[in-house]
Amino acid sequence: MKDQCECRMVLLHSNDIHSHLEQAAQMASYIEEERAKCGTDRLLVLDIGDHMDRMRVETEGSYGAVNIELLNAAGYDAITLGNNEGLTYTIDTLSAAYQELAKFKVLCANMLDKETGKVPDWLLERDIIEKNGLRLGVIGITAPFAEFYTLLGWEVTDPVEAVRKQASLLREHVDVLIVMSHVGLRFDEALAAEVDGIDLILGAHTHHLLLEPIVIGSTTICAAGKFGEHMGRVEIGIDPMTSRPCFHATCVPMAAYAKHPQAADIIGGYLKAGERRLSRVIARLDAPLPASAERESPLGNLLAAGLRRWTDAEIGIVNAGQLLGGLAAGDVTEGVLHALCPSPINPCRMQIAGKHIRAALEQSLLPEYIEKPMKGYGFRGKILGTLAVDGIEIELSCDAPVLERIRAVTVGGRPLEDERLYTVGTIDMFTFRAGYLSLSLGNELRFYMPEFIRDVIAHELQNSAAIEQASIWRWNKVADN
Repeated sequence: MKDQCECRMVLLHSNDIHSHLEQAAQMASYIEEERAKCGTDRLLVLDIGDHMDRMRVETEGSYGAVNIELLNAAGYDAITLGNNEGLTYTIDTLSAAYQELAKFKVLCANMLDKETGKVPDWLLERDIIEKNGLRLGVIGITAPFAEFYTLLGWEVTDPVEAVRKQASLLREHVDVLIVMSHVGLRFDEALAAEVDGIDLILGAHTHHLLLEPIVIGSTTICAAGKFGEHMGRVEIGIDPMTSRPCFHATCVPMAAYAKHPQAADIIGGYLKAGERRLSRVIARLDAPLPASAERESPLGNLLAAGLRRWTDAEIGIVNAGQLLGGLAAGDVTEGVLHALCPSPINPCRMQIAGKHIRAALEQSLLPEYIEKPMKGYGFRGKILGTLAVDGIEIELSCDAPVLERIRAVTVGGRPLEDERLYTVGTIDMFTFRAGYLSLSLGNELRFYMPEFIRDVIAHELQNSAAIEQASIWRWNKVADN
């Protein structure tokens, strides 16, 4: 910040915490420290979405309440919604959580209730927050995964047009115009170039860390990375010569900060409550159902068969890396399934040509696919893993050349035809060109929400015949002639 541009207030911003709750507790200590220095009237604290992630027991067991309580305790002023909030909970669940618990404002200008065409009562398109005599106009937007949101009862609109509309309503009434953008860095750069009047964009979604801000025209772009490893800090002033806002922005590492005692207590309490809730027994197994990411296994087969049945498809296909372990004999609880299949990934039905299925099956025999590290797209496992299948039988030769190991593939007793379209029950992750790329070439996509693939497993565990059939191998080795 230029010398003549005196700091009037400090803005702290976080993003993409993804239920790394211990880091959120460290951030609470930093926020308290800054509040003690600045005073409440000179400190604004914002979160830019994806604070929640249902891979954590505390979040899963509380429907996100633990995240809201941590934001409350830390004194956040406002947040926007990321896809991990908006796409993994129903409107009713989000409404109950934010309307009943949140002490901060929830902003998102491009999410409308599909039934009413308006934002719900607990959601604001924009807001004006005053700090130390400065009027701060704040707009929230989220990534427009329209096809998915509509299945949950949302209408998600173009975020550029949403910002343009809200900015025009705010601009003459505020000293600083801020956009909380859970859309991604490339979008933020384009937004800064396309829409006049935005002073500051706080970014998220693509997990980008900007240790120094990007300046495009008169717009400053900031972002604080992921998982609470850093917190963004922006000093805001008004240039006395131009009357325009000026910023000094950086990101502060959180590693050296201790967990705030109140936050630690909140996490501990919700952990116990979450474990109690997830202790409900959903099935009892007479024998174990092993799982393996590297080779065919009964639990992988059960999931593939469940996806086929859930989507009423001819074939079921899923990467075995979705499963982090097998099921032991005895009681299977919600918590066990959550631990073994934590990814917020939804079933999907597609039509896809046989040649694309064949290509993926061949690739699934290769170490570079089986052992491929995976991140994002809802995946919360470690490696991609081989393919688990159902409704299909494969004969293979392990001694044949790479990508020529499959000798025969049959569907319903008939040879797989390269040009024929097959209905396949699989997962939404593949449609994002993640993992086995040929499986992204399907069409007539149908997504099943809000169910996750662990819900499919839970359903299959009620079917003793399905459990028995899961031990029948789909992949069979044959000798070369």
